[in-house]
Amino acid sequence: MIILSTLLELKNVSKVFRLGLLGKTVIRAVDGVSLSVGKGEILGILGESGSGKSTIAKLMLKMLEPTEGSILFKGRDVREVEDRVYYRHVQGVFQDPFASFNPRRRVAEAFLDVVRNYYGGVEQKGAEELPPVAQDAIERVGLDFRDVVGKYPHEFSGGQLQRLSIARALLVKPELLVADEPVSMVDASTRIEILNIFIDLREREGLASVIIGHDFSLASYVSDRVVVLYKGQVVEEGPVDVLTEPAHPYTKMLAEAVPRVESKWLTSLKYGAELPAQPHGGGCVFASRCPFRMEVCTRQEPPYVDLGKSRAKCWLYATK
Repeated sequence: MIILSTLLELKNVSKVFRLGLLGKTVIRAVDGVSLSVGKGEILGILGESGSGKSTIAKLMLKMLEPTEGSILFKGRDVREVEDRVYYRHVQGVFQDPFASFNPRRRVAEAFLDVVRNYYGGVEQKGAEELPPVAQDAIERVGLDFRDVVGKYPHEFSGGQLQRLSIARALLVKPELLVADEPVSMVDASTRIEILNIFIDLREREGLASVIIGHDFSLASYVSDRVVVLYKGQVVEEGPVDVLTEPAHPYTKMLAEAVPRVESKWLTSLKYGAELPAQPHGGGCVFASRCPFRMEVCTRQEPPYVDLGKSRAKCWLYATK
């Protein structure tokens, strides 16, 4: 699937963690993932806990290095890009807004830190005063900067702090925001408002975003295109229509689970009889839960099949 004006690209990226005293326990958190983020698009990355989506966010933000494969920003390997330069173009927004700010410092000081690091010339300003670039960023997320100065993080709601996290990321005028579960810890009533910020930034400024989460309905609302992960692999990718017309059995399972709502539905789902998990490279990662599995599914890893507007990693389509 070709994305015009590609900003960020993962090419056959894997991330392996070795645990234990001798590193004998191997966890393949990300397994051969290839995906692209285009200029001015919102890419949704979906999956249940343990699917590797947060690891992908950390890889995109250079918080981790891939064990295999490469990550390219505008065609250049990110390992060759100086951090200061990279973060001028790519910024992160994280799940817990309360952990994003130092509780002992006023919120305005966090904005001043970024301005000093990237713009300079504000040494004379204190926490009661914000330069125009910071005032503008705060107003772009729907807050009044005059309500921010002088206050500590505990004086804001979770939704307000998440808006401020986005505003701080906007200070350096990035081209891409990587948001890892940005609405999972805010009130249900404010989730759409937060997602509308990403939509507005795309429409008004052409800012691209990667929105990582597990909620199908929210992903349908905000995304232009979606990637569905299972056990570290991309099992389906395509336009947001994939969520209403899924091809892969796992995506179908998620779609059927939507009416049962919220964070517990994924782990409580019963979908097909359980089989012993397949080792890496020994079959389809979803075979143990799939009611459509065939003999080939348990012994051979399926290829990605081009379905026209989308692609799916499934033997159901490869054998037709």
